Amino acid sequence: MTNSPILVSQAGTMMAQLQKYFSLEQKGKIIAEYIWIDSEGGTRSKSRTLDEKPEGYNPEELPIWNFDGSSTGQAPGDNSDVYLRPVAVYPDPLRLGNNILVLAECWDSDGTPNKYNYRHETAKLMEAHAAHKPWFGLEQEYTLLDLDERPYGWPPNGFPAPQGPYYCGVGAGKVVQRDIVEAHYRACLYAGIKISGTNAEVMPAQWEFQVGPCEGIEMGDQLWLARFLLHRIAEDFGVKVSVHPKPIPGDWNGAGLHTNFSTKEMREEGGMKHIEAAIAKLGTRHNEHIAVYGADNDKRLTGRHETGAIDQFTYGVANRGSSIRIPRDCAAKGYGYFEDRRPASNACPYQITGIIMETIFGPV
Repeated sequence: MTNSPILVSQAGTMMAQLQKYFSLEQKGKIIAEYIWIDSEGGTRSKSRTLDEKPEGYNPEELPIWNFDGSSTGQAPGDNSDVYLRPVAVYPDPLRLGNNILVLAECWDSDGTPNKYNYRHETAKLMEAHAAHKPWFGLEQEYTLLDLDERPYGWPPNGFPAPQGPYYCGVGAGKVVQRDIVEAHYRACLYAGIKISGTNAEVMPAQWEFQVGPCEGIEMGDQLWLARFLLHRIAEDFGVKVSVHPKPIPGDWNGAGLHTNFSTKEMREEGGMKHIEAAIAKLGTRHNEHIAVYGADNDKRLTGRHETGAIDQFTYGVANRGSSIRIPRDCAAKGYGYFEDRRPASNACPYQITGIIMETIFGPV
């Protein structure tokens, strides 16, 4: 199923009609969109009005808000209030003006982090080990689906031609929905997200964007906001976004969230010994990492299609079939970074970055 010229024309007419409202003055007020992560690893949001401040808002200046946690799987009905504590603020590329996006942590009424608040513990790890200057870069793969949850551009019955022409493809019949990808790219740049690139992936309707390098807790914050913007923009086009590692059965590459990591010591001359020492530590906790590296990852980590086997820990130089890959140029220089290829596309970036820090440097 694809967008017909008629549907595209109707959408354009609707946007033109709405534009007169989007350009109205806000009379000294701004709209703050509070965003949080729910119990199923999705984003939720709601809006509130605030007084406009010429200098903008810091997270500490924003009001704590709440929502009905029983409707998001985050609290029981008899004690349903969950509180939103702002942690990061970004310009809003959807509403423009001085409107803002507010990323928030979820806290329970007793003053403790909600059980699905994975950011809190990761932030403590990042702060405790900040002297190592940890840099992360995440590669988010995803698939664009129609409302019947079939990948865009696929024939109504059966499958497209085998993978080959789609990766970094150009041209009709090779890629679909590039307009969503371009809109998302520019929205991220406007919001101040450190998006570093994007490309079509090996399965038709599958794409990837990269965020980073980001230091510490900023990595999780920025990836979650980039995910929110992707879903929100695709919503305007009537398109679903799937970050499931295997959204459609068949002989296709699964979707991952490959994680590039380095520390100050790894990036300096002689850093390879620190890279190798870190990889050795990761190997001792392989099962613990797999446990938080995303649901249904066994459907992806099969040892085929440039993945390692889920029950084995391996590493190698330029080996995309290993758990950990050391880029060839880093091996040649003797310093740089490594790539953890195990996380699935639906994994939580706070959990990924947190357990990497804990395994290499120890718990708080």
